[in-house]
Amino acid sequence: MRRLPVIAGALALLLSACAHKADSSRPSTTLGMTLGAKIHVATTISTLNSFVQGVGGEYVSVKNIVPIGASPETFAPAPQDVATVADADVLVENGAGLETWLDRLLRDAGRPNLRVVVCAQGLPVKNLNPHLWMDPVFAKQYVAKIRDALIAADPAHSDAYRRNAASYDRRLDDLIAHIRQQIATVPPSHRYMIVFHNAWQYYNDRFGITTLGFVERNPGQEPNPQQIAQLIDLAKQHHVHGVFSEPEYSPKILYAIAQGAGIAVVEDLYDDSVGTDPRVRNYIEMLTYDTNVIVHALK
Repeated sequence: MRRLPVIAGALALLLSACAHKADSSRPSTTLGMTLGAKIHVATTISTLNSFVQGVGGEYVSVKNIVPIGASPETFAPAPQDVATVADADVLVENGAGLETWLDRLLRDAGRPNLRVVVCAQGLPVKNLNPHLWMDPVFAKQYVAKIRDALIAADPAHSDAYRRNAASYDRRLDDLIAHIRQQIATVPPSHRYMIVFHNAWQYYNDRFGITTLGFVERNPGQEPNPQQIAQLIDLAKQHHVHGVFSEPEYSPKILYAIAQGAGIAVVEDLYDDSVGTDPRVRNYIEMLTYDTNVIVHALK
């Protein structure tokens, strides 16, 4: 009987050690990072995932909410997406009206201390168009905001986040120079695009291409016959070489426009999402690939 208190004390110590070990597998948002733990980051779209991986490197674990190939503008979250957000320490969203479904998801996840990064906040939104990341100059601002959020969540690795962000900035500078060089090979009279939805406004404005029109004015809303006829007239007037779409959208209407205008359909541009194609695994590869497709089509 005298040994019972000793045994009980030993069990208490063992349980305490096990509990501490379990807690140490997750970083704390209030007491700082535990040695060896990673920051859990949720991103709304896969392009943002690229930025987080570029800045966070080995110190982050990233999960994406909108699947690759799906449109964030018509996305409907599932129960597992609530779990992804509930498990996150940092959430990275685009903002500017892209993720209309996110507020409810955040409420359902019940994480009042979740650190949220709104990448487009403070940037010049045009015509309620949320696709600012398609301009790699703006992408540098996205990277800076993600860097600052990771530093705030994990000060111990702040130097690494700064180094990674600076390295990613240099890669973005190289990308910007490459795109300018490629677009310069297209005669100015050929720099016109008709696109499925207006994801290309910021890219085109930055690099000197005119967006003549877009098929889908609002997510999920098909154009009426009069609007299709207007797009055909625009294509003929400006001698447009092709109409452009992305893999997640049906090109049926584009083929009607292309047939009416006597031009080609380009189906394989990426913007809302990186692709499963190994050539477009991340943001920089995506814009490099897109630029090559656009230049080839316009020339």
